[in-house]
Amino acid sequence: MADLKGHANSMLEAFNNSDWDTVRNLVGNATYNELGTQRSLSGEEIIEAFKGWKTAMPDAAGTINNVIETSSQVVQEVTWTGTQTGPLATPDGEIPASGKHQSTAAVLVLDYEGDELKEYRHYFDMLSLLQQIGAV
Repeated sequence: MADLKGHANSMLEAFNNSDWDTVRNLVGNATYNELGTQRSLSGEEIIEAFKGWKTAMPDAAGTINNVIETSSQVVQEVTWTGTQTGPLATPDGEIPASGKHQSTAAVLVLDYEGDELKEYRHYFDMLSLLQQIGAV
């Protein structure tokens, strides 16, 4: 059996370290669904979305609070933290840097077929994040 938990943990670590080559390799051909923004992405779009978060919050990092692994799925409870020192891109334009720190709870669900990541879903409360950075 593949080390799905290790793969999922490596994804988060690579994001935390802005290691885009590793993220690209770990994501492969998977689809990424970011439910907080209603984006469904694949390929290089995933890397660009992750880079966008790091542009807005260069210190953005996820901390894993709990992990559940089955034979084909990993679920991670995560707390995202970061300080918005850069612009946050949205479909309606950029939200200017606020200098405010945020801490947002999230759940990541990674579905696998064998050793291959097929879908990566990210659930988080966008309203809470926007309130914390003073955007609403």
